[in-house]
Amino acid sequence: MQKKKIVILTGAGISAESGLSTFRAQDGLWANYRIEDVASIEGWNKDKKLIIDFYNKRRRELKDVIPNDAHKLLVELEEKYDVTIITQNVDDLHERAGSSEIIHLHGELTKASDEYKSVVNEIGYTDINIGDTINNTQARPWIVWFGEEVPEMERAIEKVESADLFIVIGTSLMVYPAASLLSFVKRDAKIYLIDINEVRINREYVFINTKASDGVKQLIAALC
Repeated sequence: MQKKKIVILTGAGISAESGLSTFRAQDGLWANYRIEDVASIEGWNKDKKLIIDFYNKRRRELKDVIPNDAHKLLVELEEKYDVTIITQNVDDLHERAGSSEIIHLHGELTKASDEYKSVVNEIGYTDINIGDTINNTQARPWIVWFGEEVPEMERAIEKVESADLFIVIGTSLMVYPAASLLSFVKRDAKIYLIDINEVRINREYVFINTKASDGVKQLIAALC
C-alpha cells in the first residue's frame, strides 16, 4: 500500500526551542543589525565583511546547538508516511535529527557559494573570510537574501501539490514566497497549523496552539 504524502513547512519557531536566534527576538543575534544590512543583496554589495562576519557568528551558534524534540519526532512520521520537509530555516537541525527529504527555501548556513551562486560547496561550521574564493569570486554564504530568487521554490510547489496532509510548524505564514505554498495545497488535503502564536488562513484547518515540540507530540498522537 502506498504511503500517504505529508509535506511539512517549518519556520523559526521550530528551531527557537534549540536556542537559535530568530528575526523577531528582542535579545537575539539579529537585534543589533538591520535586516537590510545583513539579509539583502544590496547589503552584500555594500559591505561584504559585515555580512560574512554576521553569518560566521550564526554558523558558530549553530555548531553548539542540537535538534529538539520537534525535529526528532518528525522523523517518526516517516515510518507510516512519505514525508517531505520544506523549511524556511537555514540551520541543519532537520538533517541532524534524521529527516530524509528536506528542501531549504532560504539556503543553508553550512554551505558557501561563488558570487553568482553557480558553484556551491559544503563548509560545515567553518568561517568564511574575506579573500576566500569560489569560482574565482569572493565566497559568500549560501543564503537566499531579500531581493534574490528562491531556487528551490518550484520543487517545493511540486511537493505541496501532491500532499495529502500539509503541516505548518513555527511560522506565521507572513514571509513570501514561502507563505504562498498554502495556495498550492489540494482542496481535499488536511491542514494542521502548529504555533505558539495565533495563525489564521482562509482554509479549513486544525490549529494546535502551543510550542513546536508539544504540538508535534499532539500531531503524532492524532496521526499515528
